[in-house]
Amino acid sequence: MDTNPHILVVDDDREIRDLLSRFLEKQGMRVSAARDAREARRLWPLGRYHIVVLDLMMPGESGLDFARWLRTQSNVPILMLTAMSEETDRIVGLELGADDYVQKPFNPRELLARIRAILRRANGEGQAIEADARPIQFAGWTLEPSRRRLLNPEGAEVLLTGGEYELLAALVERPNRVLTRDMLMDLLRGRQAGPFDRAIDVAVSRLRRKLEDDGRHPNLIKTVRGGGYVLSTAVERA
Repeated sequence: MDTNPHILVVDDDREIRDLLSRFLEKQGMRVSAARDAREARRLWPLGRYHIVVLDLMMPGESGLDFARWLRTQSNVPILMLTAMSEETDRIVGLELGADDYVQKPFNPRELLARIRAILRRANGEGQAIEADARPIQFAGWTLEPSRRRLLNPEGAEVLLTGGEYELLAALVERPNRVLTRDMLMDLLRGRQAGPFDRAIDVAVSRLRRKLEDDGRHPNLIKTVRGGGYVLSTAVERA
């Protein structure tokens, strides 16, 4: 991991911006802060950011709109800040490719732990799939752990967010084995899913689309009623 990761904080609340800037800088991180999406767009080309901490509810251009724009520019990890009442917006944010979320009010140390976990995943640290760097082939697709990329059956790269890559890695490492939502949440984020937490379902839906796996009648990632998900195909190392 970069010894001084650069964080872009986007939040219209000045107290939160100042709090996060001071706290994260004390943890050895570099922080750039923007009060809205317009300022964030201006700052974006001025730095190489390792993660964006983004408030979803902002005046003017919303965090969702900015996240949508950001995904046209980069696969930089996004950590969303949401209010407890923003369940729908949180789900939409995850569908846009956000890697995780933290509900307001939040404990700065919890936010720091989530940031560090995302940065570790983005750098491929601590993942079992990295123990063997050989390409993994399944149903004509190829996952390359050494380059953290997915190739379709024609050999073209399919762009994945950090969260999508980690989900697929968890599945291909455990083919034909049912993984519950709690197991997947623990593997990917180190926390249990709450009763209304649809993060895994949303991530699976996005991954199915990128794998061209029919969501109504999936052949690769199948849903196990009352259980979770299973990668239903043979997997082998190249």
